[in-house]
Amino acid sequence: MIASARLHHVAYVVADLDAALPMFVARYGLVEDIRELMPDQGVEAIMLRAGSAGIELISPLDPDGAIGRFLDKRGEGLHHVAFAVDDIDATLTELAHAGVELIDATPRRGLGGHRVAFIHPRSGAGALTELVEVTDDAH
Repeated sequence: MIASARLHHVAYVVADLDAALPMFVARYGLVEDIRELMPDQGVEAIMLRAGSAGIELISPLDPDGAIGRFLDKRGEGLHHVAFAVDDIDATLTELAHAGVELIDATPRRGLGGHRVAFIHPRSGAGALTELVEVTDDAH
């Protein structure tokens, strides 16, 4: 549920994953954990391990898709903050009953096969928020 949420990752939009990756690895000592093409979400993504949380780098596959438009309008930078939850369905139900504006009322597949859902920035102090269901010690 919401009370047990913990930071899962922070995501950055970048124009070129291969150009951005060395900075995060060399400068911050992060380790690449997962790299995946996600055509249903219009991105290629890399998850880097940063202790118990992660840094996700996302790059658009389509310049006219949501992430492509984000990059064109805002440039590279912070995209969303993600919290790990034990039961995403129950968390979404609880948030909806509390009046939180959900982008995803039903979870979808996220990076690494996790079930994920997004909360609209209007319900997150102007920031996009992601929920990631983590049922064990998996990242």
